[in-house]
Amino acid sequence: MKPRHKSQVTSHKANGIIFIICGPSGSGKTTLARNLLADKSLKGKLNRPISLTTRPKRSGEKDKKDYFFVSEERFNEQKKRKKILEWTKYLGYYYATPRDFIEGRLEKGKNIILCLDLKGAATIKRLYPKNTVIFFVMPPSIDALLHRITNRCNKTREKEIRQRLELARRELRVCRRYDYCIVNKDLEKATEKLRGIILKKIGEKDAIRSAGKTAG
Repeated sequence: MKPRHKSQVTSHKANGIIFIICGPSGSGKTTLARNLLADKSLKGKLNRPISLTTRPKRSGEKDKKDYFFVSEERFNEQKKRKKILEWTKYLGYYYATPRDFIEGRLEKGKNIILCLDLKGAATIKRLYPKNTVIFFVMPPSIDALLHRITNRCNKTREKEIRQRLELARRELRVCRRYDYCIVNKDLEKATEKLRGIILKKIGEKDAIRSAGKTAG
């Protein structure tokens, strides 16, 4: 996998929090993010940007809802115009986070949730070190991960499965570098743990902001 690249961004005051969920393909990070966005206690507290990708749509996915599905030509055009905050190339396809959405929400004090690979998470952390919280989602075992990958898409080629598993092994070796590690053995319990940490972080941020207004 090629490393993600950051666009040139101007320095500005960022007041929101970026919660990043990352982990190997098949770890359940996307499902966890969807659960959090649907959770009543987090309603209105999290914003999800729609990423760009050049890969084909999977069964059940919708353009402008799951991703902006674009051609490689369109992707390169957006990158050239500096509309992309960070990007990666994975298994031959490009994925990217839109710059305007992230910067606009942070300036307004809004919180964001992202699903990224480790390189992308590291890029965002470098750009916003005081505003970023990274969760690494771990599968209960490599065997469980293999089962999830093969079941998620019955047309997944053997070569692609091997690539995903090798990448997963590399990612698992460095998972302790991140803010929190969540073992996704039970989806409901993993969601509950994430929700608790996110609510605590948002509460702390709001308390600091309120104290600042009072002092001013």
